[in-house]
Amino acid sequence: MATAAKRYEGEDIVVLEGLEPVRKRPGMYIGGVGMAGLHHLVWEVVDNSVDEAMNGHATEISVTLHKDQHTITVADNGRGIPIDKHPKTKKSALETVLTVLHAGGKFDGDNYKTAGGLHGVGASVVNALAKQLTAVVRRGGSQYRMTFAKGKPTSKLQKLKSSVRGSGTSITFTPDPTIFPKTAFDSSVIRARLEIASFLHRGVKVVYTDETAKTKENFLHEQGIVDYLGKVLKDRKARPIHETPFTFRKDGEVRLELTLQWTESTDEHVRSYVNGIPTGNGGTHENGFRSGLNKAVRNYIDTHSLTPRGVKITHEDIREGLVSIVSVFLPEPQFQGQTKDRLNNIEMQSIVEAAMRPALEQWMNNNRSVADSIIARIIAAARARAASRAASAAVSRKGGSKRTMLPGKLSDCVSSGKGDSEIFIVEGDSAGGSAKQGRDRNSQAILPLRGKVLNTESATLKKILENKEIQDMVAALGCGIGPNLNTADLRYERVILLADADSDGHHITTLLLTFFYRHMPALIADGRLFIAVPPLYRIDLGKETHWAADEPAREKILADYTGRANPEITRFKGLGEMMPKVLWDTTLNPQTRRLVRVEIDDHLETDRVISDLMGRDASARFRFIMERAEDAEAIDV
Repeated sequence: MATAAKRYEGEDIVVLEGLEPVRKRPGMYIGGVGMAGLHHLVWEVVDNSVDEAMNGHATEISVTLHKDQHTITVADNGRGIPIDKHPKTKKSALETVLTVLHAGGKFDGDNYKTAGGLHGVGASVVNALAKQLTAVVRRGGSQYRMTFAKGKPTSKLQKLKSSVRGSGTSITFTPDPTIFPKTAFDSSVIRARLEIASFLHRGVKVVYTDETAKTKENFLHEQGIVDYLGKVLKDRKARPIHETPFTFRKDGEVRLELTLQWTESTDEHVRSYVNGIPTGNGGTHENGFRSGLNKAVRNYIDTHSLTPRGVKITHEDIREGLVSIVSVFLPEPQFQGQTKDRLNNIEMQSIVEAAMRPALEQWMNNNRSVADSIIARIIAAARARAASRAASAAVSRKGGSKRTMLPGKLSDCVSSGKGDSEIFIVEGDSAGGSAKQGRDRNSQAILPLRGKVLNTESATLKKILENKEIQDMVAALGCGIGPNLNTADLRYERVILLADADSDGHHITTLLLTFFYRHMPALIADGRLFIAVPPLYRIDLGKETHWAADEPAREKILADYTGRANPEITRFKGLGEMMPKVLWDTTLNPQTRRLVRVEIDDHLETDRVISDLMGRDASARFRFIMERAEDAEAIDV
């Protein structure tokens, strides 16, 4: 059944005046009325004070969260909002700024060369969404006050004092509970934002007072974003691969500050800011930074002929593990929306790229050892990414159940994944048998491997994934492989490689190290991979028994011996020869054994050595042997 059409005439058009649009549609101005929108009110007022500091008019900003946790005061020692009559509105400039949208001193570049708030809606939006707001201004030797409620004045501009010292603005407001479901501020959120502001504006003192917690903190960072980078690295527990970060600053109409450092992490972490405002969704300044970074690194690789064989380096490889802070200041930023989380100025991409690319290139060329460690880290990322792609394809083709079964020959410990648990990856079934009998079953797991494992440097990933011994290792460790590896899922505290002390054992250890370095590098980075050092010799000196890991250790023991009895020396052919108790006493017992933690001091050199010794190209190994042939006193065969 048809219904009569509703009358729709000119008088039905609603015109919202003043700050009514803000109260009707707050999401358009602050992104929503949840906790993020609530705290956005604070950021709008703080940004105004920061703008004063950025332009050299303020040196201190203070923020106070009052006892009720619903009221905030933001004050600065800037010039103070003007209080004289505005020629157009016929109201004081203070009232105009706080009650009229798109009113402010930032449209004219004479007062603010750079500013976070350019839309002229920040202060008025806060006023519109506040149950009550009080503005106090010190200017021209006098102090003034004006009060508001829900965007409308509740008092006239009052002159409180004369002959006051200094200048500045103080805004105190309480959010309107009819707009916001929750109006209690989160102190930790405010504190974090203020600390970041102090990093981004060197020399500006930021004071935060929490009356409920009865705390007062002063933030002042003379090194600016360099200090900030250090804090980010500490918070993320990311270990840098080079000690000194790259830092770049450029002054002028467009100011640029950035600092970066590569770490052992597997993700990229960039924090970018425009005029002190965080741009969570990036924008053209971030695009320029990434483009300049990629070009600088590639130019360095090409210049010094460091392109690796058999692997393609992508932009993701270059930026893997990168932690950086990018901060730009420009006169007329064009943000995407009032929440200002993305910069749209097209010209900023080329400006940032052109400024930072040659500077980063020069820094790398002037710091060759640092640059080489960075390139080694990038090459390792490229190899891991290639392995991951192949692994994903292999898994897709194979399909089947996702359930991971522990290998049958694994003798697990009772407390796997807890405390001081550890797994020994042992050469051979006979050695594995002795280790299983001699171990501490509560904390030590044993996984025997059959013979020499596959050389993963020379094998395709398909072949690697089909190898039974490697499958057993990955299943026993339980933490994944390649970029999907998560050390938090590792079932043991330590992974220990245990092979014979002879040349065959060293070869097996090298094969295992190659696998872990190429496909499970996070275990090395986290200090979870170890090499056990079993004895090669047993030396009986009268009633005393000594153990020697190699020939030099044997000779030292004999040189120190002054007894009359002839020493009895036994050379072990392998771990399988040892009785379980002997293996426990010499190699498994945490109180008497010797472990070597696997660490990487020079990533580029490590990558080169593994590629030369274990790769397909035999020419590098031939050169190595020929150059050192005269140094070989004996060959262990």
